[in-house]
Amino acid sequence: MGEFVLHINGSHLSVTAAPEESLLSVLRDHLKLTGTHYGCGEGQCGACTVLLDGVAARSCLMPVGDVGGAHIVTIEGLEQNGRLTPVQQAFLDEGALQCGYCTSGMILSAVSLLRQTPHPTDQQIVASMNGNVCRCGTYPRILAAIRRAAHGVSQ
Repeated sequence: MGEFVLHINGSHLSVTAAPEESLLSVLRDHLKLTGTHYGCGEGQCGACTVLLDGVAARSCLMPVGDVGGAHIVTIEGLEQNGRLTPVQQAFLDEGALQCGYCTSGMILSAVSLLRQTPHPTDQQIVASMNGNVCRCGTYPRILAAIRRAAHGVSQ
């Protein structure tokens, strides 16, 4: 066991955990940030996606001992002053969620994409989102939401 100070959603949070414990487990079980979901546990479905220094990353694969200096953002940390980001709002406007299980990972992956490529082509969106699985099949609405957000205010 070790003591880790993590920079999450703009705050420094202290947690005691085994260094090899996944960031996902620490977020959900220790810090009660449950918006990040466990899906496959193998980094293939994207439900556990967080932003690590602004880039989409699979928290189920990251040992907490390896992320101490990084700035981590979960779905809980996106809104600012009670307002949704353009990506979050676009997902709502386009109905790009059904059961909602994949939504936090989808949104964080989309935020990462739009930070790197503010006006992506459909092909770039599909390639970037390829690692996120929506079991409900709302892919056309997800694509429309990312297109909508790309035309909105920058992330």
